[in-house]
Amino acid sequence: MKLIVGRPSTWSMRTWMCTRLAGVECEVIPVALSGDGYREQLARYSPSMLVPVLIDGDLVIHDSLAIAEYLNEHSGGRLLPADSSARAMARSLLAELHSGFFQLRSTCPYTLEVVEPVVVSNAIQAELTRVTQIFSQATGEYMFDAPGAVDAFYAVLASRLSIYGVSLEGRAGEYQRALTDWSLFKSAWQQVSQWSVDGGCHQ
Repeated sequence: MKLIVGRPSTWSMRTWMCTRLAGVECEVIPVALSGDGYREQLARYSPSMLVPVLIDGDLVIHDSLAIAEYLNEHSGGRLLPADSSARAMARSLLAELHSGFFQLRSTCPYTLEVVEPVVVSNAIQAELTRVTQIFSQATGEYMFDAPGAVDAFYAVLASRLSIYGVSLEGRAGEYQRALTDWSLFKSAWQQVSQWSVDGGCHQ
C-alpha cells in the first residue's frame, strides 16, 4: 500500500497511526501542498485533491474516515471494538471529531512550534466542555479495551490542547496525558517532523 500525506496535516498523522494499529506497512509519500507545481503532483495520487490518500493496488481511498474503515476491515477489526454497541459509539466519536470542534481547529492550528497559551473564549470553552465529556468516557489508557482508531484520531486533539496550554482535569486529564504519552503517537510526531513538506489541504 501507499499512503499519501501532507505536513502538517493532522489527518495524515491520524491515518498513519491507523496503518500501524492495523499492522499494515505502507510506503509513505509526502506531497508539498504549497509552492509551484503542487497541484500537478497531488493530482497524480488524489482525485479529490486532498490528503491523506491510501492506494492499495488499483484502489484509491481518500478521506481519513474511509481509510480508517478500510484498514479496520483489512486487519480483521483491529481498529474498532468487537462489541457492536461499542463499535457504534466509536464510529460516532470519530465522526464527531471529523466534522466538529471548529473553534479549537481555527484558534489553535496544529504546530510543531512553541506557542502562547490559548485565550479561552466562551465558544472554545463550550468545545472544551464537550472534549472533557468525551475523554471522561475512556475505560483506561484507551477509549475502549484496546488501542484503536478513536485513540489515534483523538490523540492529535489531546496534543493540540497541550500545545496551547490546556490541561484537562480528572479522568479526562488522565486520558489526555495517556494519549500524548502514547508511544505510537510519539512515533507519529517524529514521522510528521520528517515529512519535509508543507501542509494545508487535508481531510
